[in-house]
Amino acid sequence: MLWRHRDGDANRRSVWIWSRNDAIGNVAVVAAALGTGTSWPDIAVAAILAGLGVSGGWQIVRQARSELRGLPGRRTHAAT
Repeated sequence: MLWRHRDGDANRRSVWIWSRNDAIGNVAVVAAALGTGTSWPDIAVAAILAGLGVSGGWQIVRQARSELRGLPGRRTHAAT
């Protein structure tokens, strides 16, 4: 349902990235639950999810900054 918004503005894209990362996290947690009985699958899932979160965050920040630079005469919240 969100696939068509993956290349939208920063707000739409952030929802896409968050939803994608959430789905990947759910699958990874289930896979870790089927692990070997050690804590290593949990640690691997945590590292993957942290990487996805940081990566997604940077993508959105870069896109939002780019969009803000491209808006001539934009007004801040304080000015509205």
